[in-house]
Amino acid sequence: MDAVRHCVLGCLPAPAVTRAGTLSAADDNDGEDRISALPDELLRDIVSRLPIKDAARTAVLSPRWRRVWRSTPLVLYDAHLFPSSSEDARVAAIHRILAGHPCPLRTVHLAYCFFGVHERRLAKWSRFLAAGGVQDLVFISQPPPVDMPLPADILRCTELRRLYLGFFHFPDTRDLPNGAGVFPHLREFVVLNTCIEDRDLDHMLASSPELETLAFVVSYGMPKLVRLLGKKLKCVLFWLSMAEELAVVDAPSLERLIMWHTRPPSRFDESDDEPRMRVKIACAPELKVLGYLELGVHKLQIEHTIIKADTEVSPTCMVPSVKILALRVNFSVFTEVQMLANFLRCFPNIETLHVESVIADEPTGEHYAEFFEKVSPIECVRNNIKKVVLHKFHMDISEVAFLKFMTQRADELQKLTLVLPDEALVQVGQDLLGALAIPPWASKECMVLLVGPIVERGWDFYRASDLSIDDPFLLEHEQELFCLVKKGE
Repeated sequence: MDAVRHCVLGCLPAPAVTRAGTLSAADDNDGEDRISALPDELLRDIVSRLPIKDAARTAVLSPRWRRVWRSTPLVLYDAHLFPSSSEDARVAAIHRILAGHPCPLRTVHLAYCFFGVHERRLAKWSRFLAAGGVQDLVFISQPPPVDMPLPADILRCTELRRLYLGFFHFPDTRDLPNGAGVFPHLREFVVLNTCIEDRDLDHMLASSPELETLAFVVSYGMPKLVRLLGKKLKCVLFWLSMAEELAVVDAPSLERLIMWHTRPPSRFDESDDEPRMRVKIACAPELKVLGYLELGVHKLQIEHTIIKADTEVSPTCMVPSVKILALRVNFSVFTEVQMLANFLRCFPNIETLHVESVIADEPTGEHYAEFFEKVSPIECVRNNIKKVVLHKFHMDISEVAFLKFMTQRADELQKLTLVLPDEALVQVGQDLLGALAIPPWASKECMVLLVGPIVERGWDFYRASDLSIDDPFLLEHEQELFCLVKKGE
């Protein structure tokens, strides 16, 4: 549970207020109080940027400052009440602030409360938050329990722009009173180890027309069916989570679909020897970044076609908008090697390809190098792929065969990066690159990099959800070990 808690807290947004700042005065200060000469509107903005204890203390300066404090939209982070306050004292302080502050509640981040022993407070605070028109809410119930019932009054917070929920059980939306459960301004909704029924998720998406970012983190099978609908939905993350199905039903603005260590629930489809989580793509005309698709975990369906090893890929089961694709492949499993070729056929306009090699718990000893020598041309490989990154490259025979396939078939390849899982493989990697330099390459010129293992925490929730980062799968590495520029014939 500590690992789950650590993961959840690691996904929370950075505070807009910091305790690390310092106050300073110019050397020629003449003692005049220039701050009080500022207009009230500017003073309220200053007070809202202070940690909550410092902001509240400004009320004792003068009657004017008291009015400023009481008219300042509240910005409350319970982390700023650490470490001097005990749990009971901290909860009592939060209650006084939420109950007594007359102005709207702009930002409330409560991540360190044990609501299992403060259930009555939880119910009251939910009403305060709704009445105060909170816009940015992070609501984490420190376990135990891990499925604390979330009060339905949270669904009355209609001014929300951002909502993070952790370790709760989402309320039933079937019999909501009038005005509840509609979020006309909500843009970011993140579900952190919180149980939410399929119908309640459907309700949230239907009631949030402005939603741009949706994320599930350590979600263990609830919801079972994640159906993505939203005219403005741009980014979806399914992070360390389980579901029977993740389906892009109607998301015309979706640009990024990120899956990280996902799988089907353990008891899903017991009749199947190899149960897989279904990933369906129906309507996503703007989808540019997709991954990691795990060939041993996911069952890919495009429109009405399930992509199998022997599927004849036609234009009706292609997603031409995808430019960056990330795959996980076990090169010692023949069906996955076959699926790799077919998955590439489904995305004809890929420009950057990431492939992470997965080593089986019990190696089969099988190699399928011959397959890549006979595979028929693939559109994205021949005409569009410019960058290839092979992660956790172990120099397996089948891996090397795929590498040769790419270098000898990719006419537009400009950069090839091999990421080693262990520095002990450096010499082997250098020998391999030397050997690869001998056969003719398809591209006119290509830079080849051999790099060390990924730095710790290189790949994280923030990077995956940041749309300003073009390629969220491209990480920093500890060192560049070897480089060459290969020119084609």
